This record gives sequence, structure tokens and C-alpha cells, in this order.
Amino acid sequence: MHELAICQSLLSEVERGVAPYGAREVIEIVVAFGSLSGIEPQLLERAFTVARCGTIADRARLRIELIPVVVRCRACATETTVAANALLCGKCGTWRVELKSGDEILLKRIELSDIVDAAAPRGKDKPCARNADVP
Repeated sequence: MHELAICQSLLSEVERGVAPYGAREVIEIVVAFGSLSGIEPQLLERAFTVARCGTIADRARLRIELIPVVVRCRACATETTVAANALLCGKCGTWRVELKSGDEILLKRIELSDIVDAAAPRGKDKPCARNADVP
């Protein structure tokens, strides 16, 4: 499950990004990726609940946004949004296309708090159980 490695890298970037601000807690992390990135959203969410334990994002929510697959035709120069399994020009139908988006992974936003309140629930998210078994 490479989603766990992706979450660990993501959290390293988050920790490095929030360090200059002196934040004590991350409330929400927003990531965006395309369907050609090889990431399964459900597996990423599950891996995130494990990877965040013991980090500044211990109780953070993960919000996922999907990036559409866009190609640019080398024949007619048209840019079109296409299905991940049909990389053809939407105008002329040729296969001679260049991928413009849909394979990237982006850390879009980090919401921070300078107050840590261990008793405050965060929606459906629960603080990490340090000694509990992970489902």
C-alpha cells in the first residue's frame, strides 16, 4: 500500500511547512491528485488515519480534491478533459496528445491552530489511540 508512504511524505511536508508559523496543531490538510497518479482515495484516507498519529496533524481532517485528466492535441492544438482510460483528443479523436494534468499530487492547503484542546472533538475524526489496534 504505497498510500501510507505518500501520507508519511505528505505529513513531513506539512510539518516542514508549518514550522515557521509556530502552529501547535493542524486542523485540516487539503490534497489534490489526478486519477493517473495511481492513488486510491479510500486507501489514502485510511492510511492518513495511521500516519498522522503522533504528529502535529494528530487530529487533522484530510480533504481530497480530484484533478481532471486534461490532454492537449498535437494535431489540432485543442485542450480537452478526457477519461483516464481514453487519452484521445476530444475534438479530432487522434491519439497524439500531450498530458497537461491528471497525474500530479498537490498539497493545496494546511489549516492551522495555535491552540491545542484535547477535549474538543473534530467531526467524525477521532484522536489517535496510541495503544489501540488499527482496523
